[in-house]
Amino acid sequence: MSNKHAHHWVALHTLVTREIRRFIRIWPQTLLPPAITMTLYFIIFGNLIGSRIGNMGGFSYMEYIVPGIIMMAVINNAYANVASSFYSAKFQSHIEELIVAPVPNYLILAGYVAGGTARGLCVGLIVTIVSLFFTSLAIQHLWITISMVILSAVMFALGGFINAIYANSFDEISIIPTFILTPLTYLGGVFYSISLLPEFWQQVSLLNPILYMVNAFRFGMLGVSDIPVTAAFSIILVCIIGLTAFALYLLNKGTGIRH
Repeated sequence: MSNKHAHHWVALHTLVTREIRRFIRIWPQTLLPPAITMTLYFIIFGNLIGSRIGNMGGFSYMEYIVPGIIMMAVINNAYANVASSFYSAKFQSHIEELIVAPVPNYLILAGYVAGGTARGLCVGLIVTIVSLFFTSLAIQHLWITISMVILSAVMFALGGFINAIYANSFDEISIIPTFILTPLTYLGGVFYSISLLPEFWQQVSLLNPILYMVNAFRFGMLGVSDIPVTAAFSIILVCIIGLTAFALYLLNKGTGIRH
């Protein structure tokens, strides 16, 4: 390994380690709240409401919503981790030190995205363990399940990075999660099958990328999906490539960093 590559590896390792230690150090704020919130979802939607709804897609309602709730936790936390961390670096004015260091921008992006992905996966694992207290899980397609949850976390970590670049205050960090991410998540088939919707709203739902993530993840766990799994992977990969290119463009341009 050349000297240059060795330095790059050290820089990436340091960034990722710092990001992971950051959310682990404050676990009562980063890991515990999602576990409590998702437990309430399982109790209210799974036990109380689910017992009245009955079966959906050939499974009990609790079994049907578990994959969606896990994915919802992964998406929200991967996004929030990068958005808050990168904006904090801007706010505290130490991002300039990283920008002027001999570290390529793609490694800076990779470090933050890896940290966000790690938090999303940690929360997803915690929520999965919590779900075992309410229902049994039998994963049908292991590699589809794993690859989809990782790709989804990466995609929304990239989204959080772009949000942080444009944000000028901590209030602006919460605008997109509140007014865009949360509605898309609830309308992404987490709690229902889109086959229950009228034809027009089914077509509208197909514009929601979270629908593809939730259904592909549900297919990996339960073996049922409202949309073709290959289409889900294709759309998410295209989104990841597009978001990566845009994030690197903003970094290279110095948007939100250089004034």
